[in-house]
Amino acid sequence: MCGIWAVFGVEGETLNCVCNNFNNISHRGPDALRVEYDSRIKNAFLGFHRLAILDSLCGMQPMRLYKYPNVFLICNGEIYNFKQLRDKYNFSYSSKCDIEIITHLYMNGGAKNVVNNLDGVFAFCLMDMQENKVLIGRDPYGVRPLFRLLSTDGQLAVCSETKGLIGLTDQVTGDWTLEPFPPGHYEEYKILENGKVEFLSRVCYHKPGDKPSFDTYVPWNALVPTDVQGNIVKLFTGAIEKRLMADRRIGCLLSGGLDSSLVASLVVKLAKKHNLPYKVQTFAIGMGDSPDLRAARQVAQFIDSEHHEITFTEQDIADVLDNVIYTLETFDITTVRASVGMYLLAKYIKEKTSTTVIFSGEGADELAQGYIYFRDAPNPHDGHEESLRLLKDIYLYDGLRADRTTSAHSLELRVPFLDLQFTNYYLSLNQESRQPQNGVEKHLLRSAFDKENLLPNNILWRHKEAFSDGVASIKKSLFQIIQEIVESKVTDQDIETAHLKYPHCTPKTKESYYYRKMFEKNYPGQAESLIPYFWMPRWVKNITDPSARFIKHYAAEEDSK
Repeated sequence: MCGIWAVFGVEGETLNCVCNNFNNISHRGPDALRVEYDSRIKNAFLGFHRLAILDSLCGMQPMRLYKYPNVFLICNGEIYNFKQLRDKYNFSYSSKCDIEIITHLYMNGGAKNVVNNLDGVFAFCLMDMQENKVLIGRDPYGVRPLFRLLSTDGQLAVCSETKGLIGLTDQVTGDWTLEPFPPGHYEEYKILENGKVEFLSRVCYHKPGDKPSFDTYVPWNALVPTDVQGNIVKLFTGAIEKRLMADRRIGCLLSGGLDSSLVASLVVKLAKKHNLPYKVQTFAIGMGDSPDLRAARQVAQFIDSEHHEITFTEQDIADVLDNVIYTLETFDITTVRASVGMYLLAKYIKEKTSTTVIFSGEGADELAQGYIYFRDAPNPHDGHEESLRLLKDIYLYDGLRADRTTSAHSLELRVPFLDLQFTNYYLSLNQESRQPQNGVEKHLLRSAFDKENLLPNNILWRHKEAFSDGVASIKKSLFQIIQEIVESKVTDQDIETAHLKYPHCTPKTKESYYYRKMFEKNYPGQAESLIPYFWMPRWVKNITDPSARFIKHYAAEEDSK
């Protein structure tokens, strides 16, 4: 996890422009920073905040290789197959850094050669001064964030977060848009003599569920066509094993639910296999003796991790809520709610431990139909299509939450459930088999690991918990606490006139109104381009709140005993 930032063709007080905007993403890379430009291209700056995960300062960016001095590269990413590509094509490597492979692939086949060969997560900007081109690309699920500011006057800026671009809008001329760069795409631009750019092309190179175009970590011929469950275990284990690549300490977020528990158990098992020189740390958060804390405690004892429990109070929520909204760059209701605990947890990890690389379970609910409302899918095909829709937009919701809350505290997140080979295989399976079975979500995934002895049986088959119930309590959910905090900060009159002030995604409650007000304070006028819609469950009637607590199938832990 790092922070990238680049501007092309923006005129005016360029030094102030660089300093005032580039430093807004310093949290993404506390180990080193650099801004570079080349006098051959007017008004072009590339900046980088580094969180060192692999290699020493040889991995510093913007990266220029001795062999290709006219190519500048900035990238926030981890390329898991860089060694295989290096050896396959016999590239002469200058460092031990994984992202160096991007320059070699580009210089030996162009943009398409880059994205079709990378097994990893990435957001990059490459400037080719010999061809006067800019290439921008993002990984298929948008695990690594990227935003683009583009004007009709040929001014272009890219950054890992909106907060690094919003200050540029006063210096941009013509009509402009600031929006997320679409996952699974790359774009090329021509650099003009005055330093501005001309759009050349946009290409979608990968959609959710597509088969990877690179040589996969687990050979396809290693799978047994008649053993679906065995294949799931093999592919998911491989997805985690390839992600152990790091020179920094690895840990796991652990809620005690299926997704994070399965990830943590396999990380601990594989860490022992690869003789990592430390005990894997696991981290759980909750209020008092919440359901998540109790379940995570059981898992940690079972897998033998070095476990940390973090508790928080209602005052802690009030203290960080505004910071969370600024960090997230969204006003989506469920995203903000689910981010409070994760933000506090990441803060603890940064301040109290040496763990820097964090594994988490994001993506499982989207991929494996884990949300409770999937029980109401009209048919298997509609359930499959909803999985694809959720995966396509995950970068706007759960993916955004996971990245921002961890990167705010200089941690690097890894999400094996979004592995390209694993998602391709899982989504290719019989659609009916991937639906909830007998009222149990993610039944196929649970069944695949049923005989692996990775988790206690009650954890493997633990029902889906609403996040705000899991970290809080049955009596008082997290969102109820937040509603009490914001009650006095929004008036009834505000709600009555909300449709006039905020016609897009109009807030219906005081909680939602407060989120929107704080968002507009930090990112004025950007609501429509950054948040297209509120995340809400589908196929359920008379539901206006995104919490699973309001779905008829939901039963919190205490109610199920």
